[in-house]
Formats: sequence, C-alpha cells, structure tokens
Amino acid sequence: MLLRDIALVCLAVGVTGLSYGAVAVASGLPLWVPAALSVLVLAGASEFLFVGLIAAGGSPVAAVLAGLVVNARHLPFGLALPDVLGRGRRRLLGSHLMNDESVVFALAQDTIARQRAAYWACGLGVLLCWPLGAVTGGLIGAAIDDTDLLGLDAMFPAILLALVLPGLRDRDKRRAVPVGVAIALATTPFLPAGVPVLLALAGVAVTAVPHKRDKAHKTGNPEEERPCPAP
Repeated sequence: MLLRDIALVCLAVGVTGLSYGAVAVASGLPLWVPAALSVLVLAGASEFLFVGLIAAGGSPVAAVLAGLVVNARHLPFGLALPDVLGRGRRRLLGSHLMNDESVVFALAQDTIARQRAAYWACGLGVLLCWPLGAVTGGLIGAAIDDTDLLGLDAMFPAILLALVLPGLRDRDKRRAVPVGVAIALATTPFLPAGVPVLLALAGVAVTAVPHKRDKAHKTGNPEEERPCPAP
C-alpha cells in the first residue's frame, strides 16, 4: 500500500515535470537550464518561480532570492525529521531529497523505521521522476506547454490532499489547518507560487493557544469537566 502510494506521487511529479520542462524551453531557455535545476535544486515550486522570473526579464539574482524564500519552508521540515535524515554524508543526501512529498509520507508513519523507509523511497523516486519529466518535457517543447488543458495539474495536489487527510484525526491539526488554508487562499492571487504555502505555516501558531477543555483538565475545574445533565 505504501509503495503504491509513493509510486503514484512520483508519477504525478513526473507529469508535473513534463509541464515544467516544456514551459521552460517554450519560454526561450536552453534545455540544460531546467535539466540542471531539476537535479541540483529538486524543488518544483522554486524552479517554476525561477524560470518564470527569468522568462519575464527578471534578474538571476532576484530569481534566486525568490526561490530561496519559497524553499524556506524546508527549515521546519528539517526540524521535524532529524532522526529520519541520518548522519554524516547520509544526512547531506537526505537533506537534498527533502520535499513536500517525502516529508508528508514520513510524518504519516508511526515508527522511525517506517518513517525512514517512506522518506528515502519517496525522495529517491522524486529524484528520478522529476528530472526525467523535466528533460522529456523540454525535448517535446511546446507539444505539452499547458497541462491545465488536460487537468493533469490537478493530479498532484489531489494525491497530496489524500495523504494529509488521515492526519486530521489529531485535534491540534484540525485547529491549525483552517487557519493555514485561509491564509493560503487569501494570499494566492497576489503572491508567487509557493509563498502562500510558506505563510500558511502561521496556522501552526494556533496550537500554542490552550484549548478550553485542556485548560479545564489542567486546572481541575469541575465545572468545565462535568458533563451536561441529560434532559
């Protein structure tokens, strides 16, 4: 089941890579640019942003800085998975494989061993499928320059959503998600791709506010703990 889910996500990554490579080449960039970025950066949102800014006439420095801002979401990812990445050279490679998909799969597992297996399987799968998709899309150029027409762009977020839903059984996550979603939806029309997701992390702050029931449990207030009498 886990390997099947990982395979589906990697397939979606490859399809998205087709669009990325085709758009980059259709924008006038040489094929080696999306090919190199897909291996060295390995972060779709920042790569799309970089290519878009360069194609629009922006400076490479501004494009790099924008990509760094988008990838800043990897900082909390790394703090959440210190035992999964390993040590030494293994941690260096593991950090390069860090992406939304591998982190989601790892956090969904209930043991360290399963977290490591899921993280590395998904990370290596993305490392294979994303550059392969980008190069293939670049080679066929304008033939697949708009995945929106086929609805293929919906496959990727739909699979991620299906993976995240089981985590909503936790009450704190259920409190944080609506805040994060509201922030992302409100800022998406005005900010570059990836930045709304970064800002949505502010939703985690609501978990720092004690729930009313938690306060009652800590203080031992009988009025808060006593169930309502039956009518």
